[in-house]
Amino acid sequence: MGIETTRADRKANKESRELPKATDTNSKSKHGRSRRRRKKMSPVQKLFETCKEVFANGRPGFVPPPEDIERLRAVLDKMKPADLGLSPEMLYFRTQVGRGTPAIRYLHLYENEKFSMGIFCLPPSGVLPLHNHPGMTVFSKVLFGTMHIKSYDWVVDAPTTTSIDVNPSEITAAAVRLAKVKVDSDFTAPCNASILYPADGGNMHCFTAVTACAVLDVLGPPYSDPDGRHCTYYLEFPFTSFSVDGVSVPEEEREVHAWLQERGKPDLSVVGAEYRGPPIVDK
Repeated sequence: MGIETTRADRKANKESRELPKATDTNSKSKHGRSRRRRKKMSPVQKLFETCKEVFANGRPGFVPPPEDIERLRAVLDKMKPADLGLSPEMLYFRTQVGRGTPAIRYLHLYENEKFSMGIFCLPPSGVLPLHNHPGMTVFSKVLFGTMHIKSYDWVVDAPTTTSIDVNPSEITAAAVRLAKVKVDSDFTAPCNASILYPADGGNMHCFTAVTACAVLDVLGPPYSDPDGRHCTYYLEFPFTSFSVDGVSVPEEEREVHAWLQERGKPDLSVVGAEYRGPPIVDK
């Protein structure tokens, strides 16, 4: 509509030189202010608005159309630490002396029933253990630093077997299930966002901070215990640890297969911290 109005103004100016100049100047001024307002939208606000559109029909198991996946990914790929008020010098990212498992800070940006946005701040050697994302599409963007990501997908139709938990303090029978490695690599910023899906793309994954790093996560839909979308953690065992009738893997592929077993919550300290970056306005 703005384009049509501009064209009409040009036509009127051409046909009649008696139009007051102030009218034309005011029109241009309004369009100029409108363009400036659009340009002033912060990157994090743009991310929020894009998430609202991409996950408008979000529900468990929902995967946005390919064009929406790429649109959201393109926004994430451009995100920089400064866009979120972050820098490697912040206390969150310092080496923690005297701790076996470094504490991880989580900065909550936004959450509703459709999607959530947040940032994990990991000091060197910080670990988010192997866990799943039931019924979710997840975008992860390393903002700075180097992160090792290892992820698995379930091997469809592979039978399960029963094993004895290797932890002596928890001698219980638990099923193990065959999974295949999807990703096992270091990601160093700047790099593109990674995406996992409800049934593939590495739905179970583990983050290990090679250096201090920050990871921006978008989950659609978010975790929800009342709706059965709770976080499950896993132990992983080499394929050769168990022999299961009906399961065979070529020798050259055994290194990329593993048995996963559900476990209780590990020794993990994730501490909420205040997000101090540019505000997100939910209009």
